[in-house]
Amino acid sequence: MTEHAQPRGRSGAFRAIEGEHTLRRATAAAAVGNVAEWYDFGIYSYLAGAVLSRVFFPEAGPWAAVYTLGAFAAAFLMRPLGGLVFGPLGDRIGRTRVLSVTVVLMAGATVLLGLIPSYGAIGAAAPVLVLVMRMLQGFSAGGEYTGALTMIAEYAPDRRRGLFGSWLEFGTLTGYTLGAGVSATVIALLDDADLFAWGWRLPFMLALPLGVVGIYLRLRLEDTPAFRQLMERSPALATMPLRRALQILRVRYRRAMLVAGGIVVAWNITNYVLTNYIPTYLTSTLAEHGETGTATATSTALQVIVMLVMLAVVTSLGRLSDRVGRRPILLTGSVALVVVGLPAVWLLRQGFLGQLGGLFLLGACLVCFAAVAPSTLPAMFPTLVRYGGLALTFNVAVSLFAGTAPTVIAAATTATGNLDWPGYYLVAAGVIGVLSVALLPETAGRPLAGAAPLTSSAELPPPATSPDGVPLEPPRG
Repeated sequence: MTEHAQPRGRSGAFRAIEGEHTLRRATAAAAVGNVAEWYDFGIYSYLAGAVLSRVFFPEAGPWAAVYTLGAFAAAFLMRPLGGLVFGPLGDRIGRTRVLSVTVVLMAGATVLLGLIPSYGAIGAAAPVLVLVMRMLQGFSAGGEYTGALTMIAEYAPDRRRGLFGSWLEFGTLTGYTLGAGVSATVIALLDDADLFAWGWRLPFMLALPLGVVGIYLRLRLEDTPAFRQLMERSPALATMPLRRALQILRVRYRRAMLVAGGIVVAWNITNYVLTNYIPTYLTSTLAEHGETGTATATSTALQVIVMLVMLAVVTSLGRLSDRVGRRPILLTGSVALVVVGLPAVWLLRQGFLGQLGGLFLLGACLVCFAAVAPSTLPAMFPTLVRYGGLALTFNVAVSLFAGTAPTVIAAATTATGNLDWPGYYLVAAGVIGVLSVALLPETAGRPLAGAAPLTSSAELPPPATSPDGVPLEPPRG
């Protein structure tokens, strides 16, 4: 137990203390679990246009990419259901137990997806099974990310929540980068015959060891200080009905859900356009519309370069938000989307250097959200309904507007021949972001609602001593 009878802060409120070792373990459990989760979720998109469309939709012609991305979008239909199940459950039985289950589900579904026979082997049953596995992945993702957001926010000291929250996105970006790198390696090393026969399955098999590591780290961690405080004060809340939790959210936190949903939309449209649609846009869509396309290996390499740069700066931006606030950085990302959304897409049609420049512009917008949103969103809900409120808000917003973006953009581009559709989506996302940040309260440095102010043992001043150096009271923390 790392929480103690606490000293008072400046306001006189009792302050909870969390040891640095426990903070590091909690951060590792959230971030490494996130690596596994989003590696699993992301590799489908990196193999979609060049490989999976030919393995599972070989007779679809120019619509093969749309159908493949449609299976990707199907996962988002299940995310609100996953959020509805896992979110309130995490508010009743604890964050870490639920997060261990979500990693098991995601790893299992990913491995099974990699074992599905091709269309040539079992016909139409193949894409149906892909759809089922993607929906199971979506069900898991509905509880995973918002649970990880909740856990790391509730463990992080109030004055460093931006920094610790950004490590969660460091894990997400690492997962996507690992997925892109593994996919590119398999495509580069194997000839087409081996790639389409069995090589495409290898990235999916890596989900198993990654999942095992994530489960191990999370099962060794006790629940968050905020959740333990809540259960000590009101143990009966462990049996609170789902209907009551939903009523609390609807009546008391409707505005918070709308504002948080707007930030999620702006953030995740940018994310899924960059990480899930742009690879298909570069490798398939441009060539189909008379433009110069890009080889799959080159497209993936560009993605990896941009993500490595984002990895290098994401935690620094998180740390900066602890000093200047969350709103300035979120506003910067939103305004940048409005200004550079279309020019970035135009650059993607200008050869290698243009593509690199366009991706860097999109990555710069995305990292503003990725660094700050993980510490911003959990602070908008109290401990009592934090996991459930985040899960419902995040997953409904992502499912309706962000996760479907690659499919809608692909369908609109195919139907109209207009290659600017990704830019239109990005500009709209930026407008939504600006409006949401305007209504967002600043939460940097403040305690989470429903929890005692939280500091780490490293932030405590040394104990008072007498003139001869003898402690006047036992050291705390």
